[in-house]
Parts: sequence; C-alpha cells; structure tokens
Amino acid sequence: MKIVHVASELFPYVKTGGLADAVAALAGSLADMHHEVSVFIPGYRTVLNHPLAAGATRKLRLKIEMGDEFMSGHVQIFSPRPNLTVHLICRDEFYDRGNPYGNGERDYEDNADRFIFFAKGVVDTLRLADIQADVVHAHDWQGALVPLLLRVAERRHGLTLAMKTVFTIHNIAFQGLFAERSFHRTNLPEELNNIDGLEYYHQINFMKGGILFADRVTTVSPRYAREIQTAEFGCGLDGVVQNRGDDIVGLLNGIDTAVWNPSVDRHLPANYSAGEMSGKSVCRTALLKSHGFDPKFKGPVFGMVCRLAEQKGIDLLLANEAFFLRENCKLILLGTGEQRYEDALRDLATRAPGKIALSLKLDEAASHLVEAGADFFIMPSLFEPCGLNQMYSQAYGTVPLTSEVGGLADTVNDADADPAQGTGLTFAATAEGLADGLRRAMILFADPKRYAVVQKRGMQRDFSWKNAAYAYEQLYQDSL
Repeated sequence: MKIVHVASELFPYVKTGGLADAVAALAGSLADMHHEVSVFIPGYRTVLNHPLAAGATRKLRLKIEMGDEFMSGHVQIFSPRPNLTVHLICRDEFYDRGNPYGNGERDYEDNADRFIFFAKGVVDTLRLADIQADVVHAHDWQGALVPLLLRVAERRHGLTLAMKTVFTIHNIAFQGLFAERSFHRTNLPEELNNIDGLEYYHQINFMKGGILFADRVTTVSPRYAREIQTAEFGCGLDGVVQNRGDDIVGLLNGIDTAVWNPSVDRHLPANYSAGEMSGKSVCRTALLKSHGFDPKFKGPVFGMVCRLAEQKGIDLLLANEAFFLRENCKLILLGTGEQRYEDALRDLATRAPGKIALSLKLDEAASHLVEAGADFFIMPSLFEPCGLNQMYSQAYGTVPLTSEVGGLADTVNDADADPAQGTGLTFAATAEGLADGLRRAMILFADPKRYAVVQKRGMQRDFSWKNAAYAYEQLYQDSL
C-alpha cells in the first residue's frame, strides 16, 4: 500500500511529546513491512537543521490560497530509510521559529494560518506529485483538516488523491480552536461553517473536522475510544464522537524497541535484560549519583517524566508531598510545563533537598536513565489517551504506578488485584487514590521476591510496534 501520514511532529526531528514517537514508530514499522510510506510534517527550523535532513532536496514550489490571497511555500524531501520518505512543508514566515506551537507562555497567534497552510500544502503536494495514496492518515488537530480539504480538492480537480482517509485522536483535549474569522482562510464552502461542519460555539474546531470527515477515526487505546464518548472525557466533543461511533476504533500504540530497550539502550551506563538484571542496579546507582543522592540508598526510588500540566496529575502529586517528606524514599522528576507547577515543584524540592530532585528540562538521555534507574514510575494522569512511559517502564523493569484511565488501564495490570498477572500498581485518579498506590508501593518494595516477580513479568510483555502496526495495516485493508 501507499500510505501517507500527516503530523506536526516526528521523532527524531521534532518532538514535544508522545505524538512524535508514535508517528515515527508507526511509519517506520509500516515501511519495514514493505509498504510505501510518506510522512508530511512542517519544515520547522529544528527539522531543517537536523543532520538526517541535511540532504533534503527542494522538489516543489507551492502557491497556497489563503482566503483572499495566495501564499508561497515549497516542499523539501528526504528519505531516512528504505520505503520511507519525509516531506517538509516549508514557509519561513510560519515555521522558522524556535518552538512548534508557541513561545512557552502562550500559543502563537497565527497558529490557525500556520496549520491551514500546512494542511493545504499536504493536499497540494499529493496532487502535484501525483502520489496516488491508498490511505492518508492524519494525526491530531494540526492535521485534522486534511481529510476534508483532500475531498474538496478531488471534486475541484476531478481526480482521486487517496482511496481512504484515517484520522487519529491522540488527545481530544487539544482541538485546534480558533476565531470564526479563520474559516475564511480555509476557502471551504460556506455551508461547512455550521454545526454539521467546523463551527463550534462561534469558533472553528479543526479536530471536529477530522472526526466528521475522515473515513475512519481511531484513538490510541481501546478504553480511550470509549471514554471520549462521555461528557467526562470528551472535552465537549463527546456528541460528535458518538455520531461516528460505528467508525471509531481504539488501537493501542506500541513502543519503538530499537530506541526503548534496556538490552541495547545507548543512553544507559549498563545494559540489562530480564535474564540478566545486574545492569539495572548500575543504572540505579548512576541515577541517584547524578542527582546528588547517596548511590547506596536502599529505599525505593520513584521516577516521573512528563509535561508539567494538569492532565498529568501534578496536583495529585503535590497533594501527597507529605508522603515523600515522611517516607524513606526518593523522588526524581524530569519535565517542563506550566509555570505554576514548575514553581510548586521547585519549592518542594528546595524544602527536601535530600529526598526530592527536580530537573526542569527536556532531556532524552536523562529520561532513559530515569526509566532504567527508578524502582517505580509514577503516572497519576487525570486522563491518558494511551501513554508510553508505562510501557517503557515495564520494558525496563521499573514497576509502573498509574491511574486507572485510558491506555494506562489497558496496559497495566494491578499486582494486588491480579497476583498472577500483575505488572504494576493502579489507583483511582484522585489524591486519595495516589496515596493508596504509594502506600502499596512501599509494601511491594519491602518484599523483594514479590517485587522481582512483578518486575520481570512486566519485562516479558511485548509492547513492540510490530503488533500495533499489524493492527493499523488491518484497519487500512478493511477500509479499502
């Protein structure tokens, strides 16, 4: 099949979260299965400066209609591996910036124009390059207009650009909501600016367009596919999702075992596997030492790597600060995000310098060491479409401590509720739930034999993208 992916991020060129990892791993796995795969992303400065993109060649000039004017751009193309081609939609005015979406304090004011131009650039490239895709698969709000713009372009030009379209909701909380005047820039028929189209409470909603107009809609875990059809988790789009209920399927993401595998991980001071665990203790020692802790510390080490945002349950963690101040344990947290959470966590770490370490940064190597060196990995998310770190943790022999939502509930079995199959500890997504999980973690760690059984059982699970890619391949074939 000829498969086209459209996304705003792609590891290792640009990454702010799990979207980049998921798109890269899915596209790479499909290429390894001998499909002809193209990935479209914006030509951000970081992408153009990446060594792997150094050989990118300028192939097409674009002239994109944006409301009452035309804007120029171009497409750069490179192939990082067999059967995989990366297309960069370039316009310096829109993408030559330090960050993909905003300046750290707020989103860029022209994000509507930036991603309308991107979506139109993708569709124009499909037409001009005559790619003749079997499936065009768009991801999240940044790519959500592509299925609709593609069909409109087909009618306008009297041709077929793709047999089927797929839209994946990675996180329904981020929808691409913009002022209604932005609709003019899409050049779509005015009848699509209503309740049955992109209109959403006198705004336009990019994600709503993807949900309504793609042939198939997927989410990144089975439970999340059910959750977003409820008012609690649907973020205002639950009714829209329900209307596509027959066309929605939850397919669990996988992990890239070429990158996240303790037996070959180049970021670690020592490698290890379920059959030879000595390297994990070396990683634990290195993690403690790198944060100024006694490398011979005997209590449990809790790790956490995430965006510092409400979704990730930072309030639940802060509500349990007394646990970390009281118990014989360490907490090592890596991430950046909202200023209020950075300030609160910095204050907590300052009050407990011998127990809590905070690194306010995005650091790929450091995140690998946290996964390998910690004894427990905390994920108290209020909602989690899929989550990757709980799968990384199990692969690395670090027992996950997760809330019972979305993909976390689909991938972690509670060791107390299911002693025969348990691979972690799960809890209700409340402060009290996390408190209970932390208490049970201390009990589990105090029983080394039982802890080792849970640890190794998690390492034996297969979360590779091979399984996930086969599921997507089947979805594509069924759609066709």
